[in-house]
Amino acid sequence: MAKKIIKPVMSAEQAVKSIEDESTIMVGGFNYGGIPYTLVDAVIDANIKELTLICNDTAYEDVGHGKLIKNGRIKKVIASHVGLNKATQALFNEKKLELELVPQGSLVERIRAGGYGLGGILTPTGVGTAAEEGKRVIEVEGKKYILELPLRADVALIRAYKADRYGNLVYYGTNRNFNPAMATAAGIVIVEVDAILEVGSLDPNRIVTPGILVDILVFKGDSYYASRT
Repeated sequence: MAKKIIKPVMSAEQAVKSIEDESTIMVGGFNYGGIPYTLVDAVIDANIKELTLICNDTAYEDVGHGKLIKNGRIKKVIASHVGLNKATQALFNEKKLELELVPQGSLVERIRAGGYGLGGILTPTGVGTAAEEGKRVIEVEGKKYILELPLRADVALIRAYKADRYGNLVYYGTNRNFNPAMATAAGIVIVEVDAILEVGSLDPNRIVTPGILVDILVFKGDSYYASRT
């Protein structure tokens, strides 16, 4: 039987040392919900730059990973919606930011394909529109589909509710948006959690992300040990 590994618990500052300049990062969240705010702030403080950011949306200029864009740390964004962040729009119009817009369903499925080792997905979304440009169109039983290629990242920054020391994750509410999919699709997965519990404390039926996918845990509170009481 394979030996299960106790996951390291680090400060956000220590954890983001895994991210190098010019890395590709995924950041979980949907608008305000499910963003790993503490980890994003640590990336800003660490002055990591020239990043490619994969996310559902770019939040707002002063919220979550939107601050990475405002502070000039991002060279390219792959997302489904950027309309609420004026900095994203301004930098793109000034040709200081590369932007790839992907329909939301296609985005999460491309991430899932990257996590599951698939060669891509076939989707009818975008056929006959600008989303088709530069992509391969495949006909199956008389219907056209766009081949969307998988997405992976060097590092995923995600948010969960609770973890145990093996790294098994439970999500709460809107934390369960893009975070579980992103946990499958990166070389290093860093998780910001509200509580870290001893092994056996989580209901197995509520675990969404197995610990084998998780590399580093970051406790959001002031002390990890406070979450053990």
